[in-house]
Parts: sequence; structure tokens; C-alpha cells
Amino acid sequence: MKFGTDGVRGVANSELTAEFALRLGRAAARVLSTGGDTTVVIGGDTRISTPMLEAALAAGFAAEGVDVRQLGVVPTPAVAFAAQRSGAMGAMVSASHNPFRDNGIKLFASGGIKLTDDIEAAIERELDAMQPPIGQPGRIAASDDAVLTDYVDHLVAIAQGGAASSLRVVVDAANGAASSLARTVFERVGADVVVIGDEPDGTNINDACGATFPATVAEAVLAHGADVGIALDGDADRLIAVDHTGRVVDGDHIIAIAAIDLMARGALVNDTVVVTTMTNLGFHHAMRSAGIGVVTTDVGDRYVLEALADGGHVLGGEQSGHVIFADHATTGDGMLTAIALLDIIARSQRSLADLAGSAMTSLPQILVNVEVSERVPDVAVLLADDVARLESELAGSGRVLLRPSGTEPLVRVMVEAATAHEADRVANDLATVVRARFT
Repeated sequence: MKFGTDGVRGVANSELTAEFALRLGRAAARVLSTGGDTTVVIGGDTRISTPMLEAALAAGFAAEGVDVRQLGVVPTPAVAFAAQRSGAMGAMVSASHNPFRDNGIKLFASGGIKLTDDIEAAIERELDAMQPPIGQPGRIAASDDAVLTDYVDHLVAIAQGGAASSLRVVVDAANGAASSLARTVFERVGADVVVIGDEPDGTNINDACGATFPATVAEAVLAHGADVGIALDGDADRLIAVDHTGRVVDGDHIIAIAAIDLMARGALVNDTVVVTTMTNLGFHHAMRSAGIGVVTTDVGDRYVLEALADGGHVLGGEQSGHVIFADHATTGDGMLTAIALLDIIARSQRSLADLAGSAMTSLPQILVNVEVSERVPDVAVLLADDVARLESELAGSGRVLLRPSGTEPLVRVMVEAATAHEADRVANDLATVVRARFT
């Protein structure tokens, strides 16, 4: 298996086996360890396969002399937080928003930092050249509850404007890693909380719930007369919001709201925000109007994180809901972002619908996922002429983006245009070309 945009991912016990997890733990320990006493903190989500893979991964680290602290079922950002606080390496067993049959492993370097392409390549080389372990094994132990207590305290401290006591909030925990924490976290910031999707059974993670299925939280918002809906994904490192009318507020709008708020308070370092190529063209127009610079990266929150670190910026993220407040976290954090958003609502005394509508206007955007027989990493190069032809038809009023999925045998076709009809036409034309070439 190879690293994708967010660790390794595949069908559990088929593509992603316990044997592979053990070997990956060993390879990661060899590459990431800096010598002397080393420690890794490991967490997981609620999938039925997670305990098996987590045990194997822990054994792999321990076989190379690394001490393992097992955090149990926790959000990915809690793993990054624990790693940052203790200077340890980190690992999370989760396939994020994928269905329960899949699983994955995300790795963090010492201090909770996502891996660079070069480090991932070094781990892959170590996997290919795996030799028997040597030396004393590390210890494996369960972590105490202090890590989660400190993590919750850290989240609550994000709120600048005090309690969100005037807000009724529906939180969909996606039957995932935040299921046991969501109520505590949002009650601590003073919200009147309704929690759904908090009864994981090992197979219902992301099942018609969470950030990949915001219709569920939207329905609950309307049923409970709530002000805001928050839909987390399976490992709680991203979110999609819903306003009081049930309308979805995606990552682009959330980042735009946060950027404008930070700019107004003189807290947007370098007056710049970092986003990916998937970010809607309307976001760029809005930021230009607000006097905010935009740095654009490849798709993947680790590339956003690299650009934030390289430029000393404090805010970035993805349309999918990964939002990174670099002053507060080393990775995207769905609950942290939700608290920051609630804080803006409370301080401004404006509705989320009002804030989202004034922050930016999205151009119609069509995304078509085309199943292919195998991954095509260079699809954009192979079909460059077709992309150029279709972009010329938009005459400067939109754009075309073609890229492979980082985790699945899919090619993603994204088109933005002045009208939904035009975007749909161009997207389906390009999808037809992709199917003809690669299926």
C-alpha cells in the first residue's frame, strides 16, 4: 500500500491487514524516531476493525523499542494534541469519512506534525526493505484520562466571546470518534446541545450521518428549531455546518467567515489565508474584495499545513471542512472549528446564514466522481488537451479541475461556471472522456 493524501487507507482485513499495520508501525518507528527514549501516542475511531489494526500498529512500534501510549477512541485532533503536548509521535487508526468497511492509518511526526512527502517516501522504502527488529522492545500502556481532559479544556479555551448560551446547536458525531466527547465539549461552551449520531456499534460510522451526509443534521436542525447544525466526520478532524434554515455551510464559507473575522480583529497574520485548488472561485473573489491574500496548494490538508508553516500564516483549510487554526492546533479539528464559528456568531450577534451569505457567494460547482479500473495519478497530464478545450469554452467565466482521488480508484472532475447548467454540461463532457480512456 502507498500513502495517499491522508495516510494509508483501504478495505480492512483485505487491503489493510494487521500484518501490514505491524510492518508500518515498525517502518514508521525507524524513520520517525530521533534516538534515545521515544514515545508514540495512538488513537482510533469506532470501526469494528480498529482495535485489531491498532493492536498490530502498537506492536510494530514497540518491536522497534518505541513506548506506546494508547488513547482509546478519540478524535484525530486529540491524537495530534497529545503528540504536540508531549513531543511524541502520533498515529490514528481511522478511514475518516469512508464507510466502516474501510480503515486507515494516519501518522504524525514528533510534536503532532503531519508527514511530508519525503518522509512518507522514506517510510515506504523502509517497508520495502524491512528487516527483523533488534534491541529491547518498547512498552505498551493505556494512557490516563488526563489527555482527554486537557484536550477538552484546550477546545473550550478557544471561545473568545464567552458562552454561546443563546444558541441551540445540533451536533452530529457521525457515530465516530467524537461520540463520547461532543456533548461535553459543546455544553462546556454554553450551548443548548442536541447530539445525534453518538451511538457507534462498529459498523454505523459515517452511515447516513456526519459530514458526508449533512441532510441528517439539517433535518434535526429544523426539527429542534436550532440555530446551527454541526456535522463531524468519523475521526472528527473536519466538519460541515448547517444554518437555521437547514442550508449547508461548507468549508469554503467557514474559512471565509473566519478569515474576515480575524482580519477585522487584526489577528489574520500576513492578511493571508491558505486553501486548496478545490476551493470555489467565489472564495477567491470574496477574499480579493476583503483585501485578504490567498495561497493555493494541492488538495490535502497536509499541503495546507506545510504552506501555513512555510509562510507563518494562521488560517487555512479545505472545502470539505478541514479547517486549520495554526495558533491552536497542528491539524484540522472539527470541534475546534465549530467552537470558533459559534464564537463568531455569539460576538457578532448575527446568524450563521447572515454571516455565510455576506462572506462569499459560491459559483455553481459540479463535482463528478468517475470510477476507473485503477488509480491514474497523472490523469491531469494525460487529459490536458481536453481540459484546455473545455476551459476555453467557459471563456474565463469558470474553471476545470481534474485530479485523481488520493485514496480510491476514482478520478474527480470539478467544474465551476457562471451557471449550474453550463458547469454540469462541461463536467459531464469531461467525465465521458475519462470513462472512455480509463474504464
